[in-house]
Amino acid sequence: MQQREEKQLEASVESLISRVAHLKNALHNFIYKLENEYDRLTWPSVLDNFALLSGQLNTINKLLRNEKTPSFRNQVIIPLLLSPDRDEELAKLTEQRVPVFSHEIVPDHLRTKPDPEVEEQEKQLSAEAARIGPELAQKQIQTLNKLCSNLLEKLNNPRDDRDAESAAIRQNKPSFNPADTNALVAAVGFGKGLSKCRPPGPVAPGHPGQGAMMTGGPTLQQVTSGGAPGQAGMGGPPPQQQGQPGKMPSSIKTNIKSASGSMHPYNR
Repeated sequence: MQQREEKQLEASVESLISRVAHLKNALHNFIYKLENEYDRLTWPSVLDNFALLSGQLNTINKLLRNEKTPSFRNQVIIPLLLSPDRDEELAKLTEQRVPVFSHEIVPDHLRTKPDPEVEEQEKQLSAEAARIGPELAQKQIQTLNKLCSNLLEKLNNPRDDRDAESAAIRQNKPSFNPADTNALVAAVGFGKGLSKCRPPGPVAPGHPGQGAMMTGGPTLQQVTSGGAPGQAGMGGPPPQQQGQPGKMPSSIKTNIKSASGSMHPYNR
């Protein structure tokens, strides 16, 4: 009887290892596609991979729940040898993931219960769930079901309906502020709200809008340079000597000749 149970346990373990190996290969292939073939991967292909993984997990669950499968909860694994040295056979069996079977690794790989922190969080969640009354729990369930129903309805709607709805929302949403537009038009057209202060600093004479030209003062031909009486103005003709109307004085002629001779290109 004991030998038969041992053979049955060994066969179930081998079958379980085979199923887990198939699941691992499927996961490895799917991860490889996600990392290296994401540009050519289509959504139907992703769904097919998920369906394959889901089917393999269901097969493992059915195998564990089978009546002929012995209960693995009743089996206890005890480490017979712990060593800090590298074990090549163990590394080969675990695909180089567990090269050493030491005191540090055993508590993690042979653990049958969650970590203490996880157990504490689970206890807190269980206590919080126990404090919620049936009426409040029923309200939360109804709210969650309503949210799920609305989400499923939106997902099941055709894409055209969603696009039309989003386009309508964009059209109805204003893209400008009427008050800012009116203020900008009033400022450009009528100068409303603009500052009337002038920039600091001296203003050059003759500047448009300022100075003697705009205030009715003398023109450039009327303004004389500061100096002795009888000198020529800035823009007016030279004064005529008395007794010789219309003739240029000899001193001015001499100065003009000397100036023209010095400016001749061959005299430079």
